[in-house]
Amino acid sequence: MNRYCLGSLQIDVAARRLSVDGVEVPVQPLVFEFLAYLLRNTDRAVAKDELLDRLWPGVNVTESSLQRVASLARGVLRQGGAEAALESVQRFGYRLRPDQAPATAGGPADDAPALIGAARAACAAKRWQDGADLYAQADAAAQLGAAELEEWGLSLECIGRPAAAIDPLTRAVAAHVAGGNRLAAANPALALSRIHLERAEMAVARGWHGRAADLIGASETCREHGLWCWMGSRLASAAAETEEALGLADRAYEIGKRVGDPVVESLGLIYRGFFELCLGDTERGLEDQDVAATLGLSSEIDPVVGGTIYCNLLWACRNFADWRRASHWSASYERWCRSEGLEELTGSCRLHRAEALGIAGTLDEAKALVLTAIEQLENDAPWALGDAARVLGDIHLAAGDLDQAGEAYGRSSAVGWSPQPGLALLQLERGEAEAANLGLERCLQTRNWPTLQRKGLLLATLAKIAALTGRHERAAEIVRELETQPQRWPMPSIRALTSEARAALLVGEGRILEAIAELLAACDHWREAGSILNYADTRLCLAALLSKAGDRAGARIEAQAVDLIARKTGSARLARKCREFESMKIAS
Repeated sequence: MNRYCLGSLQIDVAARRLSVDGVEVPVQPLVFEFLAYLLRNTDRAVAKDELLDRLWPGVNVTESSLQRVASLARGVLRQGGAEAALESVQRFGYRLRPDQAPATAGGPADDAPALIGAARAACAAKRWQDGADLYAQADAAAQLGAAELEEWGLSLECIGRPAAAIDPLTRAVAAHVAGGNRLAAANPALALSRIHLERAEMAVARGWHGRAADLIGASETCREHGLWCWMGSRLASAAAETEEALGLADRAYEIGKRVGDPVVESLGLIYRGFFELCLGDTERGLEDQDVAATLGLSSEIDPVVGGTIYCNLLWACRNFADWRRASHWSASYERWCRSEGLEELTGSCRLHRAEALGIAGTLDEAKALVLTAIEQLENDAPWALGDAARVLGDIHLAAGDLDQAGEAYGRSSAVGWSPQPGLALLQLERGEAEAANLGLERCLQTRNWPTLQRKGLLLATLAKIAALTGRHERAAEIVRELETQPQRWPMPSIRALTSEARAALLVGEGRILEAIAELLAACDHWREAGSILNYADTRLCLAALLSKAGDRAGARIEAQAVDLIARKTGSARLARKCREFESMKIAS
């Protein structure tokens, strides 16, 4: 059989044509193949591994790629009213059931109780897609109550459609108020403030935050007031009022602890730690964030709260270049996601993973994942698009695509996000030493939270670049600052950069053997951080110094190791540097 009907959707597998009521619908080849394969196997659930082999034969990709294809397929099915036909089989794979295409909208009101009951059951079982579909059908049949509207909004957020949750949550506020429960109305109001903040719609976010304050009134010791303080901390942070944000987050944490609410307590604590990190209290900030994540991910919290906790923690890890800690928490969060019935990561989560993959040297997969993240961020968190462009620039730079890196950094800057320190490293690669130094110095003058959290990384990078470009006094000044505050920036990546800066200064003084010792320390720090490309760069610098010191055998061993890493990661930039080193060695 080559022709299938799903609702008003017609699929002609042989002609590779998909249409709705006779009008052809464009569909990506992988999405079409995904649907076609499931249609040929409607008698069974198809395992993820089988689908990965079918869609990407001979190519090693992660499950996130398959999840993205499944999400796009649901979007196609939705156009024909057949979204419910695609079922996710938890921890196994997918199944397409043509007989499960949803009923047409506008059924009799008598169907509403059954639909609402089925929607509640679906959400209780963490089948968020089914819950969203069933609530949509119930809403077409009869008026939903405030609780149902809130749960519908939650299910929509859990499937990655926060913008679609705005309408049911807005109606939930009105329904609670109409029922005389103003305090309960504050919960969806605060959810709306959060969604609009993520969409960079600051005036609307502040408006809903103010509306929640009116609804809460004088009740300053309830969980709703705790959530209001937490949301206030996020708004204060967006306005670069970091001290105020810290105070509000601390207040949220105290309220959550007092009323015994793990949601409020963990959200307040994770953000308290976040702002402590911004203000330089690194030890306490790391401790608060780790405790908050443990509390949140081990409690009865909804997936939106869990995702908020995880994303906040990972933002901090990325800003501090704390890749080892990021890796540990990523594994924990992925296990939690599976337990919560979540298959799709948010755009922010994909961005975190993409940057981690790039640091680990998996460049092609990192590039594909960050491009997918950018697509999602346009809908659920457009404020982070500048950071996504920065990450893409870093990946291009690591691969040696300098022009593409420059374009990505330009896009990051154009939307108001700092592309540093990657831009400075690109400029150094191009021989633009003055621009590299001035750009980092200028970035360090700003007071927004990304710069405050990245200060150690920015300083250490500036120290290295300044030392390499003859600005020895400035480099030595920064190294002293970093050395006198080891507790503030204990991350191995920052220590590695500091060792590289010291090595460059020692070379300038003719102290080659001491410089070699610093580069050996930097190699250890990069390996500890899990940054394979930086590790390779440092080993190549080590090879050059060993050769200069007369240790040609040692230099050859280092260069061969770097060549293997270049081949493994596919970094054209690293391969070029290996060739340049060999040419210099032959010339000498």
